[in-house]
This record gives sequence, C-alpha cells and structure tokens, in this order.
Amino acid sequence: MAVIGIDLGTTNSLACVFRKGRAELIPNGLGAYQTRSAVSLLEDGTVLTGAAAAERLVTHPETSAASFKVWMGTERTVRLGERDFTPEELSAFVLRQLKADAERYLGEEVREAVISVPAYFNDNQRCATKLAAQLAGLTVERLINEPSAAALYHRQAAGSGDGQMMVVDFGGGTLDVSLVECFENIIEITAIAGDNRLGGNDIDQAVARRFCQENGLVLEELPPAAQASLLGQAETVKRVLSAAPAAVMALQTETGRWSFTLTRPLLRELCAPVFRRVGEVIRRALQNHGRESRVDQVVLVGGSAQMPVFGDFLEELFGRRPAVAAQPGETVALGVGLCAGIKERAQDLRDLVMTDVCPFSLGVATYSHARDKTPHMAFLIPRSSMLPASHQQTFYTLFHNQRALRFEIYQGEGYYASENLKLGELEVQVPPGPPGEQSACVTFTYDIDGVLHVSARSSGGDYRDRLILNPRLRLSGEALEQARARLEEVRLAARNEGDRLLTERALRLYEELPPTRRDEAAWLLQRFQIAEEGDRIEREKARRALAEGLDRLEEWLHRDPFGFWPEEE
Repeated sequence: MAVIGIDLGTTNSLACVFRKGRAELIPNGLGAYQTRSAVSLLEDGTVLTGAAAAERLVTHPETSAASFKVWMGTERTVRLGERDFTPEELSAFVLRQLKADAERYLGEEVREAVISVPAYFNDNQRCATKLAAQLAGLTVERLINEPSAAALYHRQAAGSGDGQMMVVDFGGGTLDVSLVECFENIIEITAIAGDNRLGGNDIDQAVARRFCQENGLVLEELPPAAQASLLGQAETVKRVLSAAPAAVMALQTETGRWSFTLTRPLLRELCAPVFRRVGEVIRRALQNHGRESRVDQVVLVGGSAQMPVFGDFLEELFGRRPAVAAQPGETVALGVGLCAGIKERAQDLRDLVMTDVCPFSLGVATYSHARDKTPHMAFLIPRSSMLPASHQQTFYTLFHNQRALRFEIYQGEGYYASENLKLGELEVQVPPGPPGEQSACVTFTYDIDGVLHVSARSSGGDYRDRLILNPRLRLSGEALEQARARLEEVRLAARNEGDRLLTERALRLYEELPPTRRDEAAWLLQRFQIAEEGDRIEREKARRALAEGLDRLEEWLHRDPFGFWPEEE
C-alpha cells in the first residue's frame, strides 16, 4: 500500500505520491491536480466536494462551506442545512475525496498519508488535522510544515546552489515564511514565522468591501448569496489582473444592479494593509534566525504569491525581484510527496537530509516566590530550536514541607502561562522539608513528528514521564468509530464530476449575470440537459459547447470596463 502526500489547503488541496524516482501529482476526477477545499450538502443528503461545491457557494450558500481550514482546532461549527459540522469533519470530506482519487489513480488501497500544515499551526490545529485524517480513514504519523515541504521540492527541482533562501508561502488563508540553509544534500530549516489568519482571503474581503463602499452597500447586510458572489468575483478578478490592466465586478439582486472597476493600482492600494502584515512576519522570521540574516534567494509559493502586485511589494522590500516557484500552487504538494517517499525509505532519497525547527516555544508554568499568584513561563525549548530537541531544567519547592511539584505544560510565547496553550501536566512527589531544599529535574524532548515527551525526576527519587497528547487525539476506539460512522452516513455524491461542475457553474453565472444575458446561460444549460439523453458524441458536443459558452460569459462579466452594461431595450 502506497503512502501519499497531501497538501490540505485553505482554497485548494492536492495529493501526491513518490514513485519511479520522482514526486507525482495525483489528478482528481476532473483531470485536475487541484481540488477545491469546498463542501456542499445536496438536497438528497449526499455531500459534494471540490469545484462543483465551490460553485454552490453562490447558488446555495446555506448548505455550502469553504475556507474552513482557518477554524481547525477551534470549537467553531459550520451549519450546512439542518446539520452542524466541525472544521475537522468538513476537512475529512475533502481528505476522503483525495483518498478515493488516489486509490482510483494508483489502483491500490491507500491507508497512510503525510500531510502538510502551516508552520505556525499550534498543537490544537495540528491535532485537529490528524483527527480529520483519522475520520477520513487515513493514518498520519508525520505532519510537515508547508514551507519546509516547499523548500524541499524547490531545492530538488531547481538544483539551486548552496546558500540561504527565504521561502514565502502565501496561500488563501495562511502565510508562512521560512529561512532555509542549503548545503549539498542537507536542507536545514533555520527559522520560521507565520500568520494563520492572513492570506488571499483577506484581499478578497478588501476588494468586496471596496465594491460595497463604491456602491453604497454594506457587505454584511447583503444576502448570503450576494456576499458569496462578491467574494468569488474578487478571487477571479485578482487572476484577471495578472494579465489585464482592469477588470469588472458586477452584482445583480432583486433590489438593483451594481458594478465596480478594479485596476492594478487600486488593487495594490487595497492590498497595502495585508502586505504590511506580511512585512511584519518576514521581519519576525529574520529576528528568529538569531544570526546574520543573509538571504541569497527569495522563493514564492502558494496561490496568492502569484499576484504581480505581491511580487512588486517584495521587490521593494528586498531590492530585487523574488523568484516564483515553477509550480507555485503545487510546490508544497510535490514537497509532501517527497516526504512520503522519505517515509517509505525510497532508494532515490536515501542521501537526502532535512531538518526542521520548533514553531512555538515549549515550557512550564512557574512561580517566582511563595506569594506569587500569577504563574509565568519557564521556557525549556525556545521557538526555532532545531528538531529533534531535548532540554532540561531544575525547579525547587517554594513552601515549607511541600510534598509535590506539579508542572503545567504550555506552548506559546506569552510571559504569563495563561496567555499560552496548555498541553498537559505532570506531578512528582518530593520529601517534605524547608523551601528550596527539594527539587525536580524536568526534561522536554520534542521530535521531528511534533510529539512532546516530558519527564521529571525528583530529588527524592520519584520519576514520572508521559507523552503529551492533545485531548483531540484521545478518542477511544469506540468514540472514533462513532465519529467515523456519523460521517459515513453522509455519502459522497455520485461521480460524473465534469457534468456536475458545468451545471453548477452555469447556475452560478445565471445568478451573477444581468437579465440581458441570462437567457444565454439558460439556453446553454437547457441544451446540455437535453443532450444528456442522447448518444456519447451528442453529449460530448453539448458538453464542449456549454464549457465554451460559459467561458465567454465569464470573460464578458469581467471584461474591460469601457462601455459596461449595455442598455436594456
């Protein structure tokens, strides 16, 4: 059975396998490598995933969801119709589809995967990702940081010389920046920084809000379908502006019709607050490096990194144009595919060495004196420590005849323990005595797979140790099976993905087009539906005609602004 690599993205997800000496992307049912990270609950109770589900964000917003990756590891739920789902469950639907696509492509069962996560995902978010995989029927022992995977593949594919590169991974919902030292067959991640709530989605929001501002509207007060339409169009016009000087957004509702022209200079203006936050993350990465930060090359990966205005911003920052990875939207997935090959101990990768760093500091809550009521952090493993890492520290009693030392274990950078994420606790017994006479030596060991082992030995000889496992992964076998069964009740929609995507796209465009052009979309869709009863050649001709017709309508909808809506007769 093959081990696959999965890039579980905010906007798109991909699967990859290492075979025949290279990382190979796995196509989905549409023949594309990128699967939209979107889920829609259909009227018959089945679940639709991918591009067709993304189209339904506009036509059926109350039963569709996307960008749920940003809520991984939180208590937030998403309501689709009459059912509530956690972000882990929605991600499990996407993973289940990727697993099915991989099994169809490889012709064998897939049970294990390596999954990439944003470098700045905390323990809750990483454990939520593993839980989503378990719910999808996948075993995941290894999570790899997205920029680390990107650096691994870029180094292999580009064959660049030795030196230090900065990898900027700017996706739909997250930003990661890594400093990577390359020497011969060694790839060493030396520092990372990130923002788990910063990405192309923030730019989409800014564009949609400017549309509303220019037209006297308030985004939050619009119907859900109109909000989804504006955000979807914002994502589209960003791509259009990569080649064109201007693009149009349009909104048609029962109460009126509005339009807005977006130009490259205006897009740069709207991006400015987002780019300032990007600059702060880059600054933190350089500070976390702790040594002279010489950057020989800046490499961009991720869907949002492809925007020319983003390249312009970084060129101003560094004084030279950054290099966009050869396959920026697929680089992380290809790197995870290499990691899957390393895990399988592939012969072609046996000499490759890659190290990673700890994204957050790890430590225990401690008190300065007996009257101290607010515990602060004593860090045992500082952030950006190279993995695997092991550090120890001795702690002493504070009270007369104290009989135990209890250690609460936290992850984070806050001075006060309460500002950080609690991971667990450990207690050892000590002989009674005066304050400061008895002690315990605490050892933290953090491995490359993100597993923390904590041990403590007291001066009285008591010894305790434990693996710090997030409660999200402590589901009993019975509880896990019950959770899986709940999702299994919701079947994946029947395949024939190409036809479903065309139909949903036509319905979405019908809603977005003005009345003067809706008849064209309706005619194309009706012709396609009639042809479904015909022979194979007739269906293929209708399918091609619908795709070409929808492309024309989409192009018209976002065309050059001069002479916008034709006057209705």
